[in-house]
Amino acid sequence: MEINLNCDLGEKSIHYDGKNDLPLLKIINTANIACGYHAGNNLTIHETIKEAKNNTVSVGAHPGFNDKENFGRKKIHLTKKELSKLLREQLEIINEISLKQQWPITHVKPHGALNNMACENIEISITIGESIKEFNKDLIFVVLPLTEMEKAAKNLNLKYACEIFADRNYEDNGQLVSRSKEHASVIDPKVASSNILEMLDNSYIKCYSGKKIKCEIDTICIHGDGDKALLIAENLKNSLLQNNIQLLNLNKLKKFL
Repeated sequence: MEINLNCDLGEKSIHYDGKNDLPLLKIINTANIACGYHAGNNLTIHETIKEAKNNTVSVGAHPGFNDKENFGRKKIHLTKKELSKLLREQLEIINEISLKQQWPITHVKPHGALNNMACENIEISITIGESIKEFNKDLIFVVLPLTEMEKAAKNLNLKYACEIFADRNYEDNGQLVSRSKEHASVIDPKVASSNILEMLDNSYIKCYSGKKIKCEIDTICIHGDGDKALLIAENLKNSLLQNNIQLLNLNKLKKFL
C-alpha cells in the first residue's frame, strides 16, 4: 500500500508562530502552503518552498478567505466571481514564487472555512474546481471524500486526492467535528495512529461515534499549527512504515502517474 502524508504549513500569523514548520518538513511528504490571505506572506511562502525543496517535499497551494483576523476559519459568503478572483490571486502568488525556486506546485487544497463550505455546497466546489482547471488542469484537487468537493472534481474531470485527518474527529456524515466542540481534535499520537491504520486497512472513515463510512483514501493530513503536530506526525510516520506502507509525495502516487 502507498499513501501520502501532508501538512498545512506557512501559516505564520497572529494566531501561530510557525514553529513546527521546519521540523515537520523533515517528516512529511507534501506541504500545503498558505498563500498570504488567511496567513503567511510572500517571504513565508518563499522560505517554506525553499525548505520543502531541500527535503524533497512536494508543495501545493492552500488558499483561504482573506481574513487573517480569524485565520480563515470564519465563513464568508462570496459571489462566484469574487471567489474565482480570490482563488486566482492566491494561485498566482504561490505559483510565481514556486517557479522562481524551480519547485512547482502540484496541488490545491482549500483552507478552513472555505474547505468546510465547499464540502456542503456543490456550487462553491465547482467554482474552486473550475478555478484550478483554468489555472492549470494538471493540478491535483485535494478533497474530503464523499462530499460535494469529490463530486465536483469528478464532474470536472480533475485529478483529485481524497484526504483524511489524523488529528481530527468525524461526525456521522463523514465531515469533521466542528472546532467549537470539545471532541473536535485527536491529541493523543497513539490514538491518531491507531485510527489512521484502521481507516487505511478498511478504506473507511472512522467516526467519533464508531460509525464507519467506506471511502477512497489517498492522503493523510496533520494540521501544522496543532500543539501535538510534531508528536502525531512522528508517531504516525513510524507506524505507517512499520506496517509496510510506502510514503510518497502526492504527485508521485500511482493514481497520478
